[in-house]
Amino acid sequence: MSSHYDVTLQKWIRAIAGAGRILLKEHRGCFASLLKAVSSLLQVAVAFTSRSPRKVLSYDAEVKMTPLTLLCPLSISSSSPSRSYLPSKPLVQNPSFCFSCSSLQSEQVTAGVTGTRSEYKPGVFDDLFLSLFRNKMVKEVGWDSDKPGYDGLIEVANRLMSSGRTNSDTRDTAVRILRSLFPQFLLDLYKLFISPLGGGKVAALMIARVTALTCQWLMGICTVNSVDLPDGTSCESGVFVERCKYLEESKCVGICVNTCKLPTQTFFKDYMGVPLLMEPNFTDYSCQFKFGVLPPQPEDDITLKEPCLEVCPMASRRQQVARSTDVGQWPKA
Repeated sequence: MSSHYDVTLQKWIRAIAGAGRILLKEHRGCFASLLKAVSSLLQVAVAFTSRSPRKVLSYDAEVKMTPLTLLCPLSISSSSPSRSYLPSKPLVQNPSFCFSCSSLQSEQVTAGVTGTRSEYKPGVFDDLFLSLFRNKMVKEVGWDSDKPGYDGLIEVANRLMSSGRTNSDTRDTAVRILRSLFPQFLLDLYKLFISPLGGGKVAALMIARVTALTCQWLMGICTVNSVDLPDGTSCESGVFVERCKYLEESKCVGICVNTCKLPTQTFFKDYMGVPLLMEPNFTDYSCQFKFGVLPPQPEDDITLKEPCLEVCPMASRRQQVARSTDVGQWPKA
Protein backbone atom coordinates (compact mmCIF):
# COMPACT_ATOMS: atom_id res chain seq x y z
CA MET A 1 0.00 0.00 0.00
CA SER A 2 2.78 2.43 0.90
CA SER A 3 4.50 1.73 -2.42
CA HIS A 4 1.30 2.61 -4.25
CA TYR A 5 1.03 5.89 -2.33
CA ASP A 6 4.65 6.73 -3.09
CA VAL A 7 4.28 6.19 -6.83
CA THR A 8 1.01 8.13 -7.02
CA LEU A 9 2.28 11.05 -4.99
CA GLN A 10 5.53 11.26 -6.91
CA LYS A 11 3.53 11.48 -10.16
CA TRP A 12 1.50 14.36 -8.83
CA ILE A 13 4.63 16.10 -7.57
CA ARG A 14 6.02 16.08 -11.11
CA ALA A 15 2.67 17.09 -12.61
CA ILE A 16 2.21 20.01 -10.23
CA ALA A 17 5.79 21.16 -10.72
CA GLY A 18 5.24 21.12 -14.49
CA ALA A 19 2.01 23.08 -14.16
CA GLY A 20 3.83 25.56 -11.95
CA ARG A 21 6.41 26.25 -14.65
CA ILE A 22 3.66 27.01 -17.16
CA LEU A 23 1.71 29.23 -14.77
CA LEU A 24 4.92 31.03 -13.82
CA LYS A 25 5.05 32.52 -17.32
CA GLU A 26 1.36 33.45 -17.44
CA HIS A 27 0.61 34.67 -13.93
CA ARG A 28 3.83 36.29 -12.76
CA GLY A 29 4.57 33.56 -10.29
CA CYS A 30 1.43 33.73 -8.13
CA PHE A 31 -0.11 30.37 -8.95
CA ALA A 32 3.30 28.90 -9.57
CA SER A 33 4.37 29.66 -6.02
CA LEU A 34 1.21 28.14 -4.60
CA LEU A 35 1.53 25.02 -6.71
CA LYS A 36 5.18 24.60 -5.81
CA ALA A 37 4.26 24.93 -2.14
CA VAL A 38 1.75 22.11 -2.60
CA SER A 39 4.42 20.15 -4.48
CA SER A 40 6.74 20.40 -1.49
CA LEU A 41 3.97 19.47 0.91
CA LEU A 42 3.08 16.42 -1.16
CA GLN A 43 6.49 15.12 -0.25
CA VAL A 44 5.48 15.45 3.39
CA ALA A 45 2.58 13.19 2.48
CA VAL A 46 5.04 10.65 1.09
CA ALA A 47 6.86 10.59 4.42
CA PHE A 48 3.56 10.37 6.27
CA THR A 49 2.14 7.47 4.29
CA SER A 50 5.34 5.43 3.86
CA ARG A 51 5.49 2.34 6.05
CA SER A 52 8.36 0.03 5.13
CA PRO A 53 10.85 1.48 5.08
CA ARG A 54 9.61 4.76 6.52
CA LYS A 55 10.79 7.78 4.65
CA VAL A 56 11.55 11.17 6.05
CA LEU A 57 12.54 14.41 4.46
CA SER A 58 16.23 15.09 4.17
CA TYR A 59 17.43 18.40 5.52
CA ASP A 60 21.07 18.82 4.64
CA ALA A 61 21.11 22.55 5.08
CA GLU A 62 18.92 25.30 6.43
CA VAL A 63 17.12 27.22 3.72
CA LYS A 64 16.81 30.95 3.83
CA MET A 65 13.31 32.26 3.13
CA THR A 66 13.46 33.91 -0.29
CA PRO A 67 10.89 34.17 -3.08
CA LEU A 68 12.57 31.16 -4.71
CA THR A 69 12.18 28.91 -1.69
CA LEU A 70 8.73 27.78 -2.76
CA LEU A 71 10.03 27.03 -6.25
CA CYS A 72 12.50 24.39 -5.03
CA PRO A 73 10.84 21.03 -4.25
CA LEU A 74 12.24 19.19 -1.27
CA SER A 75 14.31 16.08 -1.79
CA ILE A 76 13.24 12.71 -0.35
CA SER A 77 15.62 10.07 0.85
CA SER A 78 15.23 6.76 2.65
CA SER A 79 16.43 6.47 6.20
CA SER A 80 16.15 4.16 9.14
CA PRO A 81 12.79 3.97 10.95
CA SER A 82 12.00 6.81 13.31
CA ARG A 83 9.31 7.40 15.89
CA SER A 84 7.38 9.82 13.76
CA TYR A 85 6.40 9.97 10.12
CA LEU A 86 6.77 13.73 10.08
CA PRO A 87 10.13 15.43 10.59
CA SER A 88 10.47 17.85 13.44
CA LYS A 89 13.49 19.85 12.28
CA PRO A 90 12.50 23.21 10.74
CA LEU A 91 12.57 23.49 6.97
CA VAL A 92 12.83 27.25 6.90
CA GLN A 93 14.43 29.53 9.42
CA ASN A 94 14.69 33.30 9.34
CA PRO A 95 14.13 36.04 11.91
CA SER A 96 10.43 36.48 11.09
CA PHE A 97 9.17 33.16 9.85
CA CYS A 98 9.72 29.48 10.65
CA PHE A 99 8.13 26.51 8.91
CA SER A 100 8.24 22.91 9.93
CA CYS A 101 6.14 19.81 9.50
CA SER A 102 4.95 19.92 13.08
CA SER A 103 4.35 23.60 13.54
CA LEU A 104 4.44 26.99 11.86
CA GLN A 105 5.76 29.53 14.27
CA SER A 106 6.83 33.15 14.22
CA GLU A 107 8.90 35.22 16.58
CA GLN A 108 6.21 37.84 16.12
CA VAL A 109 3.63 35.39 17.50
CA THR A 110 5.88 34.58 20.45
CA ALA A 111 6.14 38.25 21.20
CA GLY A 112 2.35 38.52 21.12
CA VAL A 113 2.00 35.67 23.61
CA THR A 114 4.31 37.37 26.08
CA GLY A 115 2.29 40.56 25.93
CA THR A 116 3.80 42.58 23.06
CA ARG A 117 1.62 42.31 20.00
CA SER A 118 3.61 42.68 16.77
CA GLU A 119 2.30 43.63 13.37
CA TYR A 120 2.67 41.28 10.45
CA LYS A 121 5.37 42.42 8.04
CA PRO A 122 4.19 42.21 4.41
CA GLY A 123 5.97 39.63 2.28
CA VAL A 124 7.18 39.69 -1.32
CA PHE A 125 3.96 38.29 -2.82
CA ASP A 126 1.45 40.00 -0.51
CA ASP A 127 0.59 42.85 -2.90
CA LEU A 128 0.09 40.33 -5.68
CA PHE A 129 -2.19 38.15 -3.54
CA LEU A 130 -4.21 41.18 -2.42
CA SER A 131 -4.57 42.46 -5.98
CA LEU A 132 -5.66 39.04 -7.26
CA PHE A 133 -8.23 38.57 -4.49
CA ARG A 134 -9.59 42.09 -4.83
CA ASN A 135 -9.95 41.79 -8.60
CA LYS A 136 -11.95 38.58 -8.22
CA MET A 137 -14.17 40.24 -5.63
CA VAL A 138 -14.69 43.34 -7.79
CA LYS A 139 -15.66 41.16 -10.74
CA GLU A 140 -18.40 39.50 -8.70
CA VAL A 141 -19.64 42.67 -6.99
CA GLY A 142 -19.47 44.86 -10.08
CA TRP A 143 -18.02 47.78 -8.15
CA ASP A 144 -14.60 48.92 -6.94
CA SER A 145 -13.44 51.35 -4.30
CA ASP A 146 -11.31 54.40 -5.03
CA LYS A 147 -9.17 53.55 -2.02
CA PRO A 148 -5.95 51.61 -2.66
CA GLY A 149 -4.70 48.51 -0.88
CA TYR A 150 -6.39 46.81 2.06
CA ASP A 151 -8.70 49.73 2.83
CA GLY A 152 -10.18 49.42 -0.64
CA LEU A 153 -10.59 45.67 -0.21
CA ILE A 154 -12.63 46.22 2.96
CA GLU A 155 -14.90 48.70 1.17
CA VAL A 156 -15.52 46.14 -1.57
CA ALA A 157 -16.31 43.55 1.13
CA ASN A 158 -18.82 45.98 2.62
CA ARG A 159 -20.44 46.41 -0.78
CA LEU A 160 -20.53 42.63 -1.21
CA MET A 161 -22.35 42.30 2.11
CA SER A 162 -24.85 45.09 1.45
CA SER A 163 -25.58 44.22 -2.19
CA GLY A 164 -26.86 40.70 -1.51
CA ARG A 165 -30.62 40.42 -1.05
CA THR A 166 -30.11 37.69 1.54
CA ASN A 167 -27.22 36.22 3.47
CA SER A 168 -27.47 33.16 1.26
CA ASP A 169 -26.80 35.30 -1.83
CA THR A 170 -23.76 36.84 -0.15
CA ARG A 171 -22.36 33.44 0.85
CA ASP A 172 -22.86 31.99 -2.62
CA THR A 173 -21.02 34.95 -4.13
CA ALA A 174 -18.15 34.57 -1.67
CA VAL A 175 -17.84 30.86 -2.53
CA ARG A 176 -17.62 31.73 -6.23
CA ILE A 177 -14.84 34.20 -5.45
CA LEU A 178 -12.85 31.53 -3.61
CA ARG A 179 -13.35 29.03 -6.43
CA SER A 180 -12.13 31.55 -9.01
CA LEU A 181 -8.79 31.83 -7.22
CA PHE A 182 -7.82 28.27 -8.20
CA PRO A 183 -7.79 26.35 -11.48
CA GLN A 184 -10.77 23.98 -11.39
CA PHE A 185 -8.62 20.98 -12.38
CA LEU A 186 -6.40 21.54 -9.35
CA LEU A 187 -9.39 21.51 -6.99
CA ASP A 188 -10.75 18.36 -8.63
CA LEU A 189 -7.41 16.54 -8.46
CA TYR A 190 -6.87 17.50 -4.83
CA LYS A 191 -10.33 16.32 -3.81
CA LEU A 192 -9.99 13.07 -5.77
CA PHE A 193 -6.44 12.00 -4.93
CA ILE A 194 -5.18 13.88 -1.87
CA SER A 195 -8.24 14.26 0.37
CA PRO A 196 -8.72 10.49 0.94
CA LEU A 197 -5.11 9.87 2.06
CA GLY A 198 -4.61 8.91 5.69
CA GLY A 199 -8.30 9.17 6.44
CA GLY A 200 -8.24 12.83 5.44
CA LYS A 201 -5.44 13.80 7.83
CA VAL A 202 -2.80 14.29 5.11
CA ALA A 203 -4.98 16.78 3.22
CA ALA A 204 -5.86 18.62 6.44
CA LEU A 205 -2.19 18.87 7.44
CA MET A 206 -1.21 20.20 4.03
CA ILE A 207 -3.97 22.80 3.79
CA ALA A 208 -3.25 24.07 7.31
CA ARG A 209 0.35 24.77 6.37
CA VAL A 210 -0.47 26.36 3.03
CA THR A 211 -3.11 28.55 4.72
CA ALA A 212 -0.69 29.77 7.37
CA LEU A 213 1.99 30.31 4.74
CA THR A 214 -0.03 32.24 2.15
CA CYS A 215 -2.90 34.00 3.96
CA GLN A 216 -1.17 36.19 6.53
CA TRP A 217 -1.54 39.15 4.18
CA LEU A 218 -5.31 38.85 4.67
CA MET A 219 -5.61 37.72 8.31
CA GLY A 220 -2.39 38.79 10.01
CA ILE A 221 -0.02 36.66 12.06
CA CYS A 222 -1.05 33.03 12.29
CA THR A 223 0.51 29.75 13.32
CA VAL A 224 -0.21 26.04 12.85
CA ASN A 225 -1.41 24.30 16.02
CA SER A 226 -2.88 20.99 17.16
CA VAL A 227 -6.64 20.41 17.18
CA ASP A 228 -8.82 17.55 18.41
CA LEU A 229 -10.45 15.48 15.68
CA PRO A 230 -13.85 13.73 15.85
CA ASP A 231 -12.18 10.30 16.09
CA GLY A 232 -10.59 11.23 19.42
CA THR A 233 -7.11 11.85 18.05
CA SER A 234 -5.30 15.16 17.68
CA CYS A 235 -3.58 16.51 14.59
CA GLU A 236 -1.44 19.49 13.62
CA SER A 237 -4.18 20.63 11.23
CA GLY A 238 -5.24 23.80 12.98
CA VAL A 239 -4.37 27.40 12.19
CA PHE A 240 -4.62 30.01 14.93
CA VAL A 241 -5.00 33.62 13.80
CA GLU A 242 -3.72 35.87 16.56
CA ARG A 243 -5.82 38.89 15.58
CA CYS A 244 -7.74 38.71 12.31
CA LYS A 245 -7.11 41.83 10.27
CA TYR A 246 -10.16 41.21 8.09
CA LEU A 247 -12.48 41.20 11.11
CA GLU A 248 -10.69 44.05 12.84
CA GLU A 249 -10.85 46.31 9.78
CA SER A 250 -14.41 45.44 8.76
CA LYS A 251 -15.69 45.70 12.36
CA CYS A 252 -18.64 43.57 11.33
CA VAL A 253 -19.76 40.15 12.57
CA GLY A 254 -22.02 39.81 9.53
CA ILE A 255 -19.13 40.34 7.11
CA CYS A 256 -17.00 37.87 9.05
CA VAL A 257 -19.73 35.21 9.08
CA ASN A 258 -21.18 35.65 5.59
CA THR A 259 -18.16 36.59 3.47
CA CYS A 260 -15.49 34.57 5.31
CA LYS A 261 -16.45 31.89 7.86
CA LEU A 262 -19.40 30.14 6.21
CA PRO A 263 -18.20 30.47 2.58
CA THR A 264 -14.71 29.25 3.49
CA GLN A 265 -16.10 26.24 5.35
CA THR A 266 -18.28 25.43 2.33
CA PHE A 267 -15.45 25.89 -0.16
CA PHE A 268 -13.01 23.53 1.55
CA LYS A 269 -15.62 20.85 2.25
CA ASP A 270 -17.40 20.89 -1.14
CA TYR A 271 -14.55 21.69 -3.51
CA MET A 272 -11.43 20.31 -1.81
CA GLY A 273 -12.95 17.51 0.23
CA VAL A 274 -11.61 18.78 3.56
CA PRO A 275 -14.02 19.58 6.44
CA LEU A 276 -13.32 22.87 8.19
CA LEU A 277 -14.62 24.53 11.32
CA MET A 278 -13.77 28.20 11.88
CA GLU A 279 -14.23 29.68 15.34
CA PRO A 280 -13.86 33.48 15.34
CA ASN A 281 -13.62 35.26 18.67
CA PHE A 282 -15.38 38.62 18.48
CA THR A 283 -13.86 39.81 21.74
CA ASP A 284 -10.16 39.68 20.87
CA TYR A 285 -10.55 39.20 17.07
CA SER A 286 -8.65 35.91 17.10
CA CYS A 287 -9.80 32.95 15.01
CA GLN A 288 -9.20 29.20 15.18
CA PHE A 289 -9.25 27.13 11.99
CA LYS A 290 -9.83 23.40 12.50
CA PHE A 291 -9.20 21.47 9.29
CA GLY A 292 -10.59 17.95 9.46
CA VAL A 293 -13.46 18.94 11.76
CA LEU A 294 -17.03 19.28 10.49
CA PRO A 295 -18.86 22.49 11.48
CA PRO A 296 -22.03 22.20 13.58
CA GLN A 297 -25.50 22.65 12.17
CA PRO A 298 -26.48 26.34 11.83
CA GLU A 299 -28.91 26.11 14.75
CA ASP A 300 -26.08 24.82 16.96
CA ASP A 301 -23.39 27.26 15.81
CA ILE A 302 -22.92 29.83 18.55
CA THR A 303 -21.11 32.14 16.12
CA LEU A 304 -24.39 32.78 14.29
CA LYS A 305 -25.93 33.96 17.56
CA GLU A 306 -23.27 36.55 18.36
CA PRO A 307 -24.54 40.09 18.98
CA CYS A 308 -23.51 42.91 16.70
CA LEU A 309 -20.30 44.73 17.49
CA GLU A 310 -20.82 48.22 18.90
CA VAL A 311 -18.51 49.67 16.25
CA CYS A 312 -20.14 47.81 13.35
CA PRO A 313 -20.79 50.18 10.41
CA MET A 314 -23.33 47.74 8.94
CA ALA A 315 -25.58 47.57 12.01
CA SER A 316 -28.22 50.04 10.87
CA ARG A 317 -28.24 48.49 7.39
CA ARG A 318 -28.84 44.99 8.77
CA GLN A 319 -31.60 46.20 11.07
CA GLN A 320 -33.45 47.69 8.11
CA VAL A 321 -33.02 44.63 5.91
CA ALA A 322 -33.97 42.25 8.74
CA ARG A 323 -37.44 43.78 8.88
CA SER A 324 -38.18 42.64 5.33
CA THR A 325 -36.26 39.34 5.24
CA ASP A 326 -36.02 36.10 7.19
CA VAL A 327 -34.35 37.20 10.43
CA GLY A 328 -33.29 33.63 11.09
CA GLN A 329 -30.86 33.78 8.18
CA TRP A 330 -29.00 36.72 9.67
CA PRO A 331 -26.65 36.40 12.62
CA LYS A 332 -27.78 38.48 15.57
CA ALA A 333 -24.89 40.80 14.74
